[in-house]
Amino acid sequence: MTFNDLTKAISRSDFANDFLWGVSTSAYQIEGAADIGGRVPSIWDTFSATPGKVRDGSTGAVACDHYHRWEEDLDLAQAMGLNSYRFSIAWTRIFNGVDEQPNPEGLAFYSRLVDGMLARGLQPWCTLYHWDLPQYLQDQGGWENRATIDAYLRYVDVTTTHLGGRVKHWITHNEPWCTAMHGNWDGMHAPGNKSLPLALQVCHNVLVSHGLAVPVIRANVADAKVGIALSLHPIKPASDSAADQEAVVRHDALRNRWFLDALYGRGYPELALRLVGEDAPMVLPGDMEAIGVPCDFLGVNYYFPEVVTNAPDQYPLRTAIVHPQDRQRTDFGWEVSPQGLVDLMARVAREYPTGDLYVTENGSSYDDHVGADGAVDDTARRDYLIRHLVAVRDAIAAGAHIKGYFAWSLLDNFEWSEGYLRRFGLTYVDYPTQRRTVKQSGHWYSALVRGQNQQ
Repeated sequence: MTFNDLTKAISRSDFANDFLWGVSTSAYQIEGAADIGGRVPSIWDTFSATPGKVRDGSTGAVACDHYHRWEEDLDLAQAMGLNSYRFSIAWTRIFNGVDEQPNPEGLAFYSRLVDGMLARGLQPWCTLYHWDLPQYLQDQGGWENRATIDAYLRYVDVTTTHLGGRVKHWITHNEPWCTAMHGNWDGMHAPGNKSLPLALQVCHNVLVSHGLAVPVIRANVADAKVGIALSLHPIKPASDSAADQEAVVRHDALRNRWFLDALYGRGYPELALRLVGEDAPMVLPGDMEAIGVPCDFLGVNYYFPEVVTNAPDQYPLRTAIVHPQDRQRTDFGWEVSPQGLVDLMARVAREYPTGDLYVTENGSSYDDHVGADGAVDDTARRDYLIRHLVAVRDAIAAGAHIKGYFAWSLLDNFEWSEGYLRRFGLTYVDYPTQRRTVKQSGHWYSALVRGQNQQ
């Protein structure tokens, strides 16, 4: 399909007048200022400073220097014509593990940031936890220790009390799968553990903390809208064989339903519990009721489908992820599948009482370069963005009540264990100079949001 064909496929008028057009960011990936303003180390400071954990040996100590350049960055979002902005708060700027009272400098920074959003017509969407657990809590057992739930609730209480008069949309956790499984099962992310029982207990405790945080937020914030953002994947079989079809069911039970079923009051899937056996988490009385607290929306982070095959020797799911060679992929190697977004959102809307849905992350990584003319012609990302927004429109037509879309991300940034090797931004960041350059994809997104590409 040519670019002209793509642009004719989508327009601003395809979406409701009150549809949210935004971008997503996260604190550790962009803020920098690691030892400024009373901030203390997080597990990602420790992990990224450990040799061999991040591919290019980098850390988020400076990142995009958003802590000092936030006004410029919010100006970029405003200039794109966006009406919403998703950000996260660094817990490590609010509590230092020594003082009982919160850090006034940290609260003041986020107060300025929120005021800056409102002044630019950007509706603030706050993520309370985006993977950067304070290291002092990890030293006491991290999310495996239920005392961390209490510490999280104290952090949530203070933060929502401070900002609740201005921020109405709250996401308790971003991608608990990654917090638990990448952080504690495969060791790809901080804190870098490799234990399935540990990962499952961490996952459970994180979900409990979500459930217990919801009433705290509602008590502190008038007219609060509260939800969680899950990384979900449509699961596809590697072949038409019965064995691979059954592998899809097993894989889905832990990858998707473990979260969705629990959050919507159904408990953990029996199939998943059978598969993990004695490695299942300890569940205390009242935990599942807490996790199943009704929320106002569900955020879905979508990037790619997972293709699985039957693998009897792979504990616990007896599945293996495969990567078919005949698929279009980003430079990160992720499959480009807009139809996967349609299928996923339609499935979630059909099977769970989610109410409003939001695409809280969606984006692509390509090896961008600044041209001789100073422009960044990221044609592949622009086309990815167009095709996935067409998918959002089609998912809405299929019955998914999607009320907003947040592109990942406003800026190129520290991409976790990949360091600065991957660029997801609509804006190019030259890290040595911190110069920002809006890419072709960012200009196209702006034109769509402004209705300037109406046919």
